[in-house]
Amino acid sequence: MHDKNKCGCEEYRSLSRRQFLSRSLTSAAALASAPAWLPRVSFAESENSARDVMVSVFLRGGGDGLSLCVPHGEDAYYDARPNLAIPRPDSGSPNAATDLDGFFGFAPAMASLAPAFNAGDLLVVHATGSQDETRSHFDAMKFMEVGKPRDASLATGWLGRHLLTVAPVDASALMRAIGISPGLQQTLVGAPLALPVPEPSEFTIFGDDGSADERVAALTSMYQATEEPLATSAANTAAVVALLDAIDFEGYVPAGGAEYPATEFGMALKSTAALIKADLGLEAVAIDKGGWDTHDDQDPLGGQMFGLMSDLAAALEAFHLDLIANGNRNVVLTCKSEFGRNVRQNASLGTDHGHGNVMFAMGQRIAGGTVLTNWPGLADGQLYEGQDLDVTIDYRDILAEIVQNLLDNNDLSFAFPDYTPTFRGVTT
Repeated sequence: MHDKNKCGCEEYRSLSRRQFLSRSLTSAAALASAPAWLPRVSFAESENSARDVMVSVFLRGGGDGLSLCVPHGEDAYYDARPNLAIPRPDSGSPNAATDLDGFFGFAPAMASLAPAFNAGDLLVVHATGSQDETRSHFDAMKFMEVGKPRDASLATGWLGRHLLTVAPVDASALMRAIGISPGLQQTLVGAPLALPVPEPSEFTIFGDDGSADERVAALTSMYQATEEPLATSAANTAAVVALLDAIDFEGYVPAGGAEYPATEFGMALKSTAALIKADLGLEAVAIDKGGWDTHDDQDPLGGQMFGLMSDLAAALEAFHLDLIANGNRNVVLTCKSEFGRNVRQNASLGTDHGHGNVMFAMGQRIAGGTVLTNWPGLADGQLYEGQDLDVTIDYRDILAEIVQNLLDNNDLSFAFPDYTPTFRGVTT
């Protein structure tokens, strides 16, 4: 069995602790300037049902886009990865890729997403990512989440700034955004009414189950006479605890025969679906899936990479069946990672930090069923810095078009400072 403690660089292994501290501090700073929450529980109909709920999935650790979506039409891919390449669709191998367009395909672990792709609800964007050249997980994540490369001073996230510049879908909503995480993801920092909630089904003030109500009452009483933002924060926390407690997460029955995997990521997406269907006025959800720093024993056909992809695909497949395939919810999901992996396998049968990558977008109003790319090639003279897939489509182009067309926000210069996006027809 693979030892996860031996996987990945030292930076990635220490990243979760650093992220939590960073998120906690920046979230606290943002809270001080956030509008006051309404301390009451209310299930409300959305006032602007045309605006999609944005679900932002981040694959932390640098997911290998060349395994997530295989360039099986590229000979150089097979030359560079004699032990890690996914066999061509026509190879006769039981591990062959599922063809998408004659050049790209899904690895076997990702094949369950083919129906969503064929239905036109899933878009694959390849040779995409950030223009920043860093190979540091911490820096690459930060720059991507704040929406501006090489700007260490920017504290708020692109999705947080989007929410800050549009009126709420529901003026009485207790939450506009939720980060399913111990600390609010950088992507959502700055958003009004945004909360980090590790497990929505168990969101409470820690302690014995029998004294939960008393602890909430004590918190409210203790802080109601204090200065802002503590008084409002305490009242809001009590209200949100009651709000989430009113949702039957455990009894939630997905639509369309969907079955979410009983994994952390699968349960996060299942909880997200329950939250969206509860009509709370929720506008954005951020979810992380870690573990993608595959420096050794990557094995996309049966090992750690296979497991990561299988879990990702199964959860996304369920989410598609549950919320998107039936067409009765305006939801858009994007999935990206801070950077890709080196084109060439390393001596440990893994891959090192790279540059260009793959990105997914899923939704009823996504122009799916295609692999969008300006493919640069993988031959030696075509590689970024002689070793990586190049970035030919800036990830902000994809997000900006979604923000404007599906999230009803034309103020792209605030969400993505100092950048003029190129719209590439990713929405319908």
